[in-house]
Amino acid sequence: MHLCQKEKGFTLIEVLVVLVIIAILAAILLPVFTTAKIKAQRVACQSNLVQIGQAFSLYLQDYDGCYPNTNDPFLWMGRRWRWPLMPYLASDAEEDPNDKWKSKRNNALILLCPSDTKAPTAYDKTSYAYSMAFYHTVEQINSLTRIEQTWTEKIPCVTWKQHAVKYPSKKVLVAEWLSNHETPHVGWNSWKGGRNYLFADYHCKYLKATQINKANDGWPDINLTCDGIMGKDID
Repeated sequence: MHLCQKEKGFTLIEVLVVLVIIAILAAILLPVFTTAKIKAQRVACQSNLVQIGQAFSLYLQDYDGCYPNTNDPFLWMGRRWRWPLMPYLASDAEEDPNDKWKSKRNNALILLCPSDTKAPTAYDKTSYAYSMAFYHTVEQINSLTRIEQTWTEKIPCVTWKQHAVKYPSKKVLVAEWLSNHETPHVGWNSWKGGRNYLFADYHCKYLKATQINKANDGWPDINLTCDGIMGKDID
């Protein structure tokens, strides 16, 4: 005659211990996964800027070494500078003939930083801005002392050639407008946060706002770099 043995289950204490261990592991690993995601998005954003740098290089080759200048004082904004560069960009955006600020179609691609939550709705999926120092004179840039002048003053534009850049490895050509990889998500009129910067020699680097030189408007503003295209955004 065989006796059936009663199967032993987990006690309440054992279940609670397992749950506590899982909670501890989650608390340890979650920040690690979050940090890894942030770094991956930052690297993806840098890759975007490297490709944008290649587009600028091709543009300069085709236009006798001249930087983009469409006689638009607000060309620095992402929704504007992208159009003259579009033939060289990995983007399917099409300009709306009735509105330069919008595109008829735009699946973002390299124009959008993966960490940028504002650009998809506010800036037509374009995260990056082009320094206005590359299409204004040194005197014009030095005369602007308030950041709001960069989007209100309709100053005549000039065309600069590549050889005019005095410090290519220290003057920023294109950068993220917002501090997308850190909070708060502020623009160039703040000393908080940091962002990816593409320099005129086409190298890309992530820098804190505090690592950028103070511009003519008192902010880490690559539009109004002291001495413009002949100045330096970093030392």
